[in-house]
Amino acid sequence: MLIGELSKHTGLSRDTIRFYEKKGLIKVGRRERRVNNYKEYSDAVLKRLLLINKIKTYGFTLNESAEIISLLEAKLGTCDQISKAAAKKINVIDKKIEELSSLKTLLMTTISNCKQGCHSSSYDENCPLFVGN
Repeated sequence: MLIGELSKHTGLSRDTIRFYEKKGLIKVGRRERRVNNYKEYSDAVLKRLLLINKIKTYGFTLNESAEIISLLEAKLGTCDQISKAAAKKINVIDKKIEELSSLKTLLMTTISNCKQGCHSSSYDENCPLFVGN
C-alpha cells in the first residue's frame, strides 16, 4: 500500500510515517519501491505502526516503544519484562507528578504574593515579583 493508504489505516500523518522510517522504527527496502519511486508499504509495516500506536497510548516514548518492540520481536517480551517496563514508566510519571506539583505550589504562591503585593494603583505596572532587584 502507498503512504496515503497507510496513513488512513493507522491514523498517522504521512510526515509521522516518514519520521518513523527515518528513525528506523519501520523499514522499507529498495524492493518495496515502485518504478515511479513511490514506496510500497507491506502489511508488516502496517502491523508495526499499529503496535507503535498501541504502545504509545501507554505513555511510552518512541525510544521506549522501540525497546519494547525489540523485546517482542526477539520473543523476550514476557509479561515480566513488560511489567518491568511499565513499572519503570510509572516511576517516571511519579517523578513528573512531583515536579508538576512543586511547580503548581510555586505558581499558587506567586498568585498569592501578587494579590498581596500589588496595590490597586500599581496594577498597570509590571509585577514586582518579576522586575529586577
